[in-house]
Amino acid sequence: MSQGSDAARFGGNVSVEEAFEGLRSSPDAILVDVRTRAEWSYVGIPDLASIGKEVVLAEWQSWPTGAVDPAFVETLGAALKKRGAAPGAPLYFICRSGARSHAAALAMTAAGYGPCFNVADGFEGPLDQERHRGRVGGWKAAGLPWMQS
Repeated sequence: MSQGSDAARFGGNVSVEEAFEGLRSSPDAILVDVRTRAEWSYVGIPDLASIGKEVVLAEWQSWPTGAVDPAFVETLGAALKKRGAAPGAPLYFICRSGARSHAAALAMTAAGYGPCFNVADGFEGPLDQERHRGRVGGWKAAGLPWMQS
């Protein structure tokens, strides 16, 4: 992927519905899930098959240390290039609740990619009154397609 300078910008926070619509309506748009391998396996991932796309999986932090991957930008950049991502393609970043994905979107914006968007409530959303996720916000609670391995 060619890292554009003028086109690259942080697009801000979007809802899960706005993210799905952006992915559906823009042929170049890509969803990047920055959670850990354990989360992808045990919690599930967004399923974009209905719109003819696949999620790019790229860990922002490793488990169990929680250390940010110092090669994240380079690793994701290579994955995007391998997929033939268009320069300036809209990138939507998702994690559990929107914190890691926000950091990842900012990092990719700083590296010249974008527009980059943060999916604000993430895949599972905030904790509910019983301290459980996936019920009051996020991709799963919105009823958007997802799958589990």
